[in-house]
Amino acid sequence: MEIDRRFLVLGLSSTALLGACETTNLPIGLPSGFGLSQADAALGIKAALNNGVDHAIGKIGILDGFWQNGRVKIPLPNTLNDIRSALAIVGADGILNELHQQLNRGAEKAVPVAKKIFVDAITSLSISDAINIVKGPDDAATTYLRDTTSASLANLFSPIMKDALGQTGALRLLDDVTSQLRSIPLAPQLGADARRDLIGHGVDFGLKGLFTYVADEEKAIRDNPAKRTSEILRKVFGAV
Repeated sequence: MEIDRRFLVLGLSSTALLGACETTNLPIGLPSGFGLSQADAALGIKAALNNGVDHAIGKIGILDGFWQNGRVKIPLPNTLNDIRSALAIVGADGILNELHQQLNRGAEKAVPVAKKIFVDAITSLSISDAINIVKGPDDAATTYLRDTTSASLANLFSPIMKDALGQTGALRLLDDVTSQLRSIPLAPQLGADARRDLIGHGVDFGLKGLFTYVADEEKAIRDNPAKRTSEILRKVFGAV
């Protein structure tokens, strides 16, 4: 049964909502008989985000999850694309194709390792935030997670990505590209921070890919009753 989202704000004044204890079971204003509490809202949103993270990791934290996926495939940084013609002069442009693949392999390896970072962020979600998310658009929970955690996630994700790029050979390939360029007169050169820039590029696009699939799962849970695979998901998203 579809319920107008406006019902969610009935029954609680904004003052009462802001002053509510984080563990309260006061209703958030659904019509009588639905019994959706503020605590339920928080549990439901956390469950949806956990499902979203699991869904995303299952999609892209696997072999070819990025590399063969047009939605999230990580492009080479513009600086590397700019030197392709210079490397072609000496028949070494193929090394960029390998580097491109290994950059995506790095993201595929990094995503599963980062799961705990996202779980910790979800756990800290407050009841007042959860209520706003329940009343929000299809990607409200994902937007909250992205807006509140992106900076810290990037800092924590960077060493994971660095290790992954080292394991796949991407950093070694980048050194090879730099070496090749030095032997080509007038060829554009990579900066001293090429490694750092490649890692940052991989982190940025890796997180974008992850949030893309978290948002997909959130929308599916809101739109499709079959995706509400737990009682709390059915209780929260079946009432809004």
